[in-house]
This record gives sequence, C-alpha cells and structure tokens, in this order.
Amino acid sequence: MDRYERILALHRTLKAARLAVPLQRLMDELGCSRATLYRDLAFLRDALGAPLESSDGEASFRYDEKEAERFELPGLWLSSEELHALTAAQQLLDRTGPGILSAAIAPLKSRIDALLQQHAGGKRWPIERVRVIGSGTRRVDEAVFRMVASGVLERKRLRFEYLARSTNARTVRQVSPQRLTHYRDNWYLDAWDHEREALRSFSVDRIRHARIEDATAIDHPDAELDAHFAASYGIFSGAPKAWATIRFSAKAARWVADEHWHSKQEGRLLPDGRYELRLPYSNARELLMDVLRYGPDAEVVEPPALREQLRGLLQLTAAAYGD
Repeated sequence: MDRYERILALHRTLKAARLAVPLQRLMDELGCSRATLYRDLAFLRDALGAPLESSDGEASFRYDEKEAERFELPGLWLSSEELHALTAAQQLLDRTGPGILSAAIAPLKSRIDALLQQHAGGKRWPIERVRVIGSGTRRVDEAVFRMVASGVLERKRLRFEYLARSTNARTVRQVSPQRLTHYRDNWYLDAWDHEREALRSFSVDRIRHARIEDATAIDHPDAELDAHFAASYGIFSGAPKAWATIRFSAKAARWVADEHWHSKQEGRLLPDGRYELRLPYSNARELLMDVLRYGPDAEVVEPPALREQLRGLLQLTAAAYGD
C-alpha cells in the first residue's frame, strides 16, 4: 500500500470510528511501521487539516467528534481498486452511444487518467483491456440527448418532432418527461404525452429538434410509472394482457435459469432437466424475438394464441428459404 492509499485508508478508519483507534490496530490495518504511521498522521493533521486528536499518551487516535462529520479530504481521493472500477464504468459510459456525452465526460476522463498515472508511478495502465461491446446500438444526436436529459432532471416540459419507426410518420409532441431509460444499449424517454393524454415511451434516436419549454413538467408517481412501463415484458408499455409459459431444453436451461427476463418472472427446473419460465407480457413482438434466439431449445407452451403466433412466424421464416 503506497502513501496515497494509506492516507485514504487512515481517513476512512478514523471517520468511521466512534471511539479512539489504538495505534497498533492502525499499524496492522495499514501494514506500516510506527514511524511511517506517525508521519502519515502528521500529514493528515497539518497538511490536510484533519481534526485529529490523540489520547492515552498518543497510543490511540480519533477525529474530533464535532468536526468529524464535516471534514472530508480535499480533492478526489480514490483507492487503486476504486479507480480501476471507475475506469471500467467510464468505458461503459463512453460506449452508451457514439458521441453521447463525449464532450461532457472528457474532463472526468482526463482526471481519472491523471489519478491512474499517480498511482502507477509513471506506468501506463492498459485501458484497452477493459472492453465494452454494444449490440444493436443506434446513433443518437448528442444535442438531442442533452436536451432530453435536461428536461428530465430540471422537470421541464419538452417539445420535439418524433419520427415513428413503424410508420415513418413525423409528428410534433409536447410531453412532460418522466424518466430517461437505457435499455439494451439504447436510450428511451418515458413521458406523459399532453395531446394524447397518456404515458408514452419514445426512442431518443428518433427525436428531432428537441427544446425545453418554460412550463413545469407534470409528475406521475413512481408506482404509476412502474405499473405502466415495467409491468409487462420488454420496452413495450402497458398493463400485461397475459402470462407466457416457455419451456427450454436442458441444454438451454443452464443459461436461462441465470437470466433476468422480467421483475415478476417465475422459473422452475423440471424433473427432466428442462427449465420452465413464466412472465407477463403486453406486446408479444419483443418476447417472441427473444424466444426465437434459442431456436429449437425453446417452446412456447401458453397461452395458445402466443403459441400460434410463434408458429406463424416460424412458417413464414421457413417459407423464405424455399422447399
């Protein structure tokens, strides 16, 4: 443990302690000698302004009870492990979409890089070994994303043009933004549509010419939003119309049993090694696409209408390949 991390660990121990911490315990936790510990304590008190107190003839130390809650180390202090985790998180944020927040997070990235260099003693960290691979990521205009995010956080109404993917029709919407959702490598705006007087979900990559209006957004309770946007499977909103029962082969069960499909899913292993999954759905489209990923290792059992819908999709798919 280098001095930087010793100071950080020492501060955290003293700040969390209710009683004075014995000198020997601090030496054991920091893995340092008595002389090194005294130098670190002096630096913490004299250079960083810590409200340090000693007792029992400097055999134990603590922070002044009245000042402990208010005192924090100046600047940004992170351990090597925390910096590595933050770097991995930064790589993830950097890949949530081409260009999204790239300018905004650039100063943070520079600060992280500088802190890593301090910890590494001049050695270069192989950041490229942290890989985040997107799948089906759609390009989002950075200015639109910032405007939408600001509307959500500032609780202001938004007006924008929306290009519907299914019909390619262009409409003007005025909405009260509720939540900004990142789902399967893409961003969605959950909002109250004032013209339609209903909750709607908008794909951010299909939003054009967004602007924030002066009017305050109408807030809907979290329970209502969850009931509308999270009650059914996938990104398609609405109250569930039915529960689907899907059985997976013993081979696929090793994967599916560990997967999260829905917050209300029910799963069980069958005696023959297969896995049965039950979950609520409203719009069958996304659910059927996910079932098809498993090919012959997945079978829709119930309801009959969903089973027939999947059968039709398979017949159309087979027809595309001829006899």
